Amino acid sequence: MTRELRDATPGLAPDRAPETFTSLNPRTGQVLAEYPVADEADVAGAVERARGAARWWDAQGFRGRRDWLLEFKKAIAADAEDLARVVSAETGKPHDDALLEVMLAVEHLDWAARNAKKVLRARRVSPGLVSANQSATLGYHPLGVVGVIGPWNYPVYTPMGSISYALAAGNAIVFKPSELTPGVGKWLEARWNALAPTQPVLQVITGLGATGAALCRAGVDKIAFTGSGPTARKVMAVCAETLTPLVAECGGKDAMLVAEDADLDKAVEFAAFGAFGNAGQTCAGVERIYVAEPVYQQFLDKLTSAVDRVRPGGTDADTYGPMTLPRQADVVRNHIADALDKGARAVIGGIDSVHERFVDPVILTDVPESSSAVCEETFGPTVVVNRVRDLEEGIERANATSYGLGASVFTRNRSRGRDIAQRLRAGMVSVNSVLGFAGVPSLPFGGSGESGFGRIHGADGLREFSRPKAVTVERFSAPLKLMTLERSVRDMRVSAWMLKTRHGR
Repeated sequence: MTRELRDATPGLAPDRAPETFTSLNPRTGQVLAEYPVADEADVAGAVERARGAARWWDAQGFRGRRDWLLEFKKAIAADAEDLARVVSAETGKPHDDALLEVMLAVEHLDWAARNAKKVLRARRVSPGLVSANQSATLGYHPLGVVGVIGPWNYPVYTPMGSISYALAAGNAIVFKPSELTPGVGKWLEARWNALAPTQPVLQVITGLGATGAALCRAGVDKIAFTGSGPTARKVMAVCAETLTPLVAECGGKDAMLVAEDADLDKAVEFAAFGAFGNAGQTCAGVERIYVAEPVYQQFLDKLTSAVDRVRPGGTDADTYGPMTLPRQADVVRNHIADALDKGARAVIGGIDSVHERFVDPVILTDVPESSSAVCEETFGPTVVVNRVRDLEEGIERANATSYGLGASVFTRNRSRGRDIAQRLRAGMVSVNSVLGFAGVPSLPFGGSGESGFGRIHGADGLREFSRPKAVTVERFSAPLKLMTLERSVRDMRVSAWMLKTRHGR
C-alpha cells in the first residue's frame, strides 16, 4: 500500500498528493489498478462540463429524465454480475453480498426515476384567507451541479442513494468515489457514457482526499458526503468557505432491542446479519444489543451458537471478507481491549480475533456503558450484548449516545414495537427486522447528531437536491388594500377586527 493511500483521510487528505494512486485487493494487498489523482484544475473542468450538461438535463423535463434513468437502470441491471465482481474485488466482500448491494441500488434508481415528477412538479397550494385573491403554486427546481463524495463500504448502494435522487431531480453529478473503490465509480460512469456519450451528466473524478476538498471548493451547488463524523467536520469547514450546502450521512452506533416476548430465533438471525454482515462495516448495522432480562441468557446462547458458524475469509464461500480499510482493525482492537479492561466478558473471540487483514467475530457482554465499545462506532465484526431490566431501560440506554442513525426492535406485539420505534432517537427504525428501511425506496435515510443531517432516498431525498420555487399570481384586486403606503382607516379597522376574530379567541 502506498504511503499516500495509507495516510489519506477518506474525503479529505494532505495537500501533497501523487499523480496516480493504486486500488488494492484488501484480501491480499495486491494491486488491482492504477488511477489518476484529479487536481483542482481537473475538478474545475469537470464541474464546468457538468454546468453545460445540467442545462441539457434540465431541459429534458421529468418525462425525458425518467426515460434516460430507466435506460441507465437497465444497463446496470443487465450487467450486474460484472459490477458485483468489481465491488467484491475492491471491498473484499463476498460476491453475493456485492450483488445484493447492486440490486438495492437499482431499486432506488427505479423509484427515483418514476416518482420525481409526482414529488417535485409544481402544484397549487392554499393561499389562506388573507391572501384569497392570490393563486399560489409551489414547485421544485434542480440545484444545478451536485458533488458526491462516496464511501468504500457500500460503494454502489450508498453513493447511488445521492446520485439517483439528484439525477431524477434534474441535477448533473460530479462523483468522487472513495480512493479504496474507484473502479466502481468508473464502472458507473462508463455505463452512463454508453447511453449519452456527449452529455456528461454523470462524471467521475478519482483521487485522494485533496480531490474531495477541491470538489467542495469547485462551486458545486451542493455536496452529498458519506463518511465518518470527524471527516464530515472537515468537509463542512471547506464547504463553509463558499457557503456550499451539505448533506452528510455519517456513522452510527445502532442499537437493537429484544423484548421478553420476541421471536428469539428471528432476532438472533437478524442480529448476526446486522452485526457481522460486511465484516461489520455498515453504518446502520447492529453494534449494541439490549436484551430484556427474562430472555437474555437464552438469546445470548442462541446468538453464540449462530456466530460459531460464521467464517471470515477471502473467498466467496466465506461469511464475510477482510477489513476493507486496513487501519480500521486497530480501532476494533482498541474497542475490544477497552471493554475487557473495564470488566466486560468475551463470549466469542477477543483481542486475538484481530488479525492483519481479517477480524474474527467477537461477542462482548456485561460491557460498561462508558466503554468505547458502547459509545463509539467500532465498524467491525464485533457486537455488544448487554442485559437490561426491561425495554424501558433498553430505550434509555439506546438513546444515551451522540449518534442517531438507525435502530431495531424485536417484539411479537407490533403495536408496542411501533410505540418503541417512535421513542428511539434514530432517523430510521425497523420492527422485527434489521435494516428493513434500507430497502424501501420511498423512505428517507439519514440521522441526527454524530450521524449527520439531511436525507437521501424517498420524497425527502428528491427534495434534498432541489430548490423550492414559490409563485403567486393575483387573480383579482384585494378587497383590503394593505400592501400600500396609503392604507385607509377603514381597511385597517376591518383588518384589526379580522385578526381578533380569527386568532384572538
